[in-house]
Amino acid sequence: MLTLSPTIRIYLCVRPADFRCGMDRLANLARERVGEDPLNGHLFVFRNRRGDRLKVLYWDRNGWALWYKRLERGRFRFPDAGGGESRTIPPGAFQLLLGGVMK
Repeated sequence: MLTLSPTIRIYLCVRPADFRCGMDRLANLARERVGEDPLNGHLFVFRNRRGDRLKVLYWDRNGWALWYKRLERGRFRFPDAGGGESRTIPPGAFQLLLGGVMK
């Protein structure tokens, strides 16, 4: 179970990302799609086209950190972004998303 500060913002990049991308390309996608500086310590969540894998990128004081999760069954369901490229969610909703509960 992850413990996140309530001050951390979590940005879902709703358009699927190419999962061959590494940390630097994902950081550029965060700048382009979300319009935020990825060096700010917030989390940027990317999903693959099939929706069965997630990558979470964040800057941890002195370097990039990347979390990767692959589901054996099912898909990660992102909430609708209302026509935009990204959406923010609270830490509690992020926990539900990782657990496969959030729709």
